[in-house]
Amino acid sequence: MGVGWDALARWGDDAERVERMTDGVANEVWLVRVGGRRAVARLGSRSDADLAWETDLMRALDRAGVSVPLPIPTTDGRWFAHGLTVMTYVEGEPPETDADWRRVAATLSELHARTAGWPQRPGWRSSSDLLHHDTGTKIDLTAMPADGVARCRAAWARLAGRPTCVVHGDPNPGNIRLTDDRVALLDWDESRVDVPALDLVLPHNAADLDEVELDLVSQASAAWEAAVCWDDAYARRRLAEVRGD
Repeated sequence: MGVGWDALARWGDDAERVERMTDGVANEVWLVRVGGRRAVARLGSRSDADLAWETDLMRALDRAGVSVPLPIPTTDGRWFAHGLTVMTYVEGEPPETDADWRRVAATLSELHARTAGWPQRPGWRSSSDLLHHDTGTKIDLTAMPADGVARCRAAWARLAGRPTCVVHGDPNPGNIRLTDDRVALLDWDESRVDVPALDLVLPHNAADLDEVELDLVSQASAAWEAAVCWDDAYARRRLAEVRGD
């Protein structure tokens, strides 16, 4: 069996790509058809250990009643192959209103409650870990200016010592699909174990954080995004939001 998109044949002789959805730096994502049904396939360079962590998490969350895309196994029962994963297609619309985002906040809080004590994603670091480490998956603090690193670490230090759990890591409208009876969280590529509040900087302050907490978490979240995306214009803009006090 070949590598790359040739691996899609592991999901059946009729498995085929239909339409490109995204083509980012880390992954290429396509709408595919597997067994006559729509699905979403993601091809990237993540390790088997990383993909096992993610697919195990998806199945555990589904069993716990949290709506997520489910991995579709290959014909020989594997959850991924050669960096390729295939997930169920999730219908719905992105959140727009205050009420929509409050539903999202409730779903994120359920995710956090269900995953207390979850092991860290292989190779990743939490914000607290990065107080003492310079690198972790997409983050390399040695590439950032020293004053920027100091500001990021000061923001993360204010949340250190809190309980941790799985955080989605990127709850933007494009990664959320709502129907009348459920909120589905998509695209778990940025998920890891960290402080749950980092997921709760939401439009309309939907998680009802008080003024002090919202400021603390917004600073830590901006620091994380600056570090993850460094060095582009977005990362520099986010870093500029992180105060030095």
